[in-house]
Amino acid sequence: MVLSKACTYGILASLYVARESSRSKDYVSIGKMSKELNISFHFLTKILQQLTSAGILVSMKGPKGGVALKRDPKEISLVDVVVAIDGMGLFTDCLLGLPGCGEEKPCPVHGEWDGIRANLFHTFRGKNLEETAKSIDELNLRFALPAGAEVDREDSG
Repeated sequence: MVLSKACTYGILASLYVARESSRSKDYVSIGKMSKELNISFHFLTKILQQLTSAGILVSMKGPKGGVALKRDPKEISLVDVVVAIDGMGLFTDCLLGLPGCGEEKPCPVHGEWDGIRANLFHTFRGKNLEETAKSIDELNLRFALPAGAEVDREDSG
């Protein structure tokens, strides 16, 4: 998998919040989100903190607290979420992790990966949270991960 588990879960959580915010202007309960997405509360909280630090989400404590999108979901691309959690590496780094890989000294997969990497960036940049969440609902897809897919509490990606 090219994206870390934390990043995949961050995308799911962001899409979930976008969907819920289109239905209600209330903050989304982290406990409810954890149960519905089948992600451990502890791990989900770490991910949501990263998204909050990156300016994608805002959080509020208390009985009516939770998280909400900081900006309009049309203005938040999937690239924003990926960068908030995994950084730009997916779009800039060598697939094999070799230092110094580039046009002058390419690794064995550089040519192929360079094109894929550019396509990934273009695709993720072109998808915002609002339209992606809406498409998931229209296609009647599930947001929840299958049972047993949840990461261990100590797993950080």
